[in-house]
Amino acid sequence: QVQLAESGGASVQAGGSLRLSCVASGYTFCMGWYRQYPGKEREWVAALVDGYDATYADSIQGRFTISKDKSKNTLYLQMNSLKLEDSAMYVCAAAEGRGCHYSHYVHYWGQGTQVTVSA
Repeated sequence: QVQLAESGGASVQAGGSLRLSCVASGYTFCMGWYRQYPGKEREWVAALVDGYDATYADSIQGRFTISKDKSKNTLYLQMNSLKLEDSAMYVCAAAEGRGCHYSHYVHYWGQGTQVTVSA
């Protein structure tokens, strides 16, 4: 069982930046970020396979960067040029296989960290 703990969520003005962190208690092959709006399903944001193969949702492409510090077993999401529609609960996810960008393949979920973007 792997536990995930996110941090870094905050309130920020549109156009600003934030970096989210997710500390994992163990290794998993795929780690990623999802976001969830109130009353809606989780939406995949970015995934990192084996610490180097990154993929992104179209909605955040070019603005967000996913990375991992293997020595700290910590996943990051650098978010730049934040928009109002980026306001959501950001949830860290991990899978034993490579498909963590599909929620049904995710084995572990974090509790989430709130990002609020204001005008």
